Amino acid sequence: MTPRLTPIDTAYFTQERTGDFTVIGAPVQRSDARSHVTGRTAFFEDMTPPGLTHVKIHRSTRHHARINGVDVSAALQVPGVLRVITHEDVPNNWYVVLRLIGVGPDDEPVLAEDRVLYRGEPIVAVVAETEEAAREGAAKVVVDYTDLPAVLEVEEALAEGAPIIKQAGTNHFVYEGHHCRRVRFGDVERGFAEADRIIEGRYDSSPIEHAPTEPTGCVVVPQGDGRLRIHSDTQAAFFTLDNTALILGVPPTDLRVVGGTVGGGFGGKVDVIVEPLACLAALLTGRPAKYVYSRAEEMQVSSTRAAERIYIKDGVMDDGRIVARQVRLYVDAGAYSRHSPYGVTKAAAHMPGPYTIPNVHVDCYCVYTNRTPSSAMRGFGVTIGDFALESHMDLVARELGMDPLRLRLLNAYRDGDMKAHRKIASGTALVEVIQRAADLVGHELPPEYRAMSSTERAEG
Repeated sequence: MTPRLTPIDTAYFTQERTGDFTVIGAPVQRSDARSHVTGRTAFFEDMTPPGLTHVKIHRSTRHHARINGVDVSAALQVPGVLRVITHEDVPNNWYVVLRLIGVGPDDEPVLAEDRVLYRGEPIVAVVAETEEAAREGAAKVVVDYTDLPAVLEVEEALAEGAPIIKQAGTNHFVYEGHHCRRVRFGDVERGFAEADRIIEGRYDSSPIEHAPTEPTGCVVVPQGDGRLRIHSDTQAAFFTLDNTALILGVPPTDLRVVGGTVGGGFGGKVDVIVEPLACLAALLTGRPAKYVYSRAEEMQVSSTRAAERIYIKDGVMDDGRIVARQVRLYVDAGAYSRHSPYGVTKAAAHMPGPYTIPNVHVDCYCVYTNRTPSSAMRGFGVTIGDFALESHMDLVARELGMDPLRLRLLNAYRDGDMKAHRKIASGTALVEVIQRAADLVGHELPPEYRAMSSTERAEG
């Protein structure tokens, strides 16, 4: 029986057959929409293979401490507990998610060895017949700690005499021998000296949890040929495949990742956290294993958007021209790198915003603290920077008594302008976007600002 096509279906398949891929302004059905709305989409939670075991974690109760010993004897006595996994069971216990693109060093243990760097860090994994038994077993693990000084604030972490929490010897990521990502353009001190005014601001953000509807998790099923099939809600299937293989010390061909359905991710499910331990549980027991965060774990220990602190100092002329901008940006990576070094690089690449400023000085720090590691989230490295830059533009406008849209139009980069990263701006269109936005909200602009364009620069 031929299925009945809706008008949207007909349009979609007609485009595919004719090669007409023009979809702007026309309704086009998502390829996965029908299965989602009919409840047929298979998520990893739908996997219930026979003999399924469950993995739960005993986590650190300290922000920073030395581990003197771990007693798992009581956990092993819990009915249904099959195995307790420690760092000694992990073939390659130290890793960094970004090593696949050449970022190092490996700075995060899969399971803690001699110390913990944040509250909630995994120490041992308990594998059991039921989720309840695994949870009870994890609760019965006893860890003997010696507390160490904790660093919980970015500038405190970089201050002279601060406790060094990282094995690399610094509380900041090192970029090609430098203490931060840097942008240098023109002579910022000369620009400040020539400016009519100096306007400064500080902008802070807090960590933000992704709060996906579906918590982070996976189900791993051993196959008859010795391979492992990983049903995961990862946002990055090949990242997960390759990093898990490296941690397990097996060829990537020994693993198969089944994904593509993510019950809310927003960047938080690009970290490779649950899959290696679930795979290890499956290998050690020879049975399928499920490791999924509880909602409490999702809120406490999954990666957040990084907290940031940004200082902006502008040298400004009385007519609104910004002649110098200095930015000092601190990203709180938490205890481990994950994606933060890359996010800080993105932040540096985004400064000083979409404005042509002749003198620019930018320092962007990736800072380690004894807090939950941060990672990717929706435009990370750019989103908070934009908040700070545009908030500062509003501050400058208020200090000058100037229309904030006119200030932006005056300083907006145009095609052909040299950006602070020594790249020629092209396809900018910012001027036209601001003009159109003014139209939409009924904001009056004088004729000389109406005449501005992104293809040429005229004095406002």
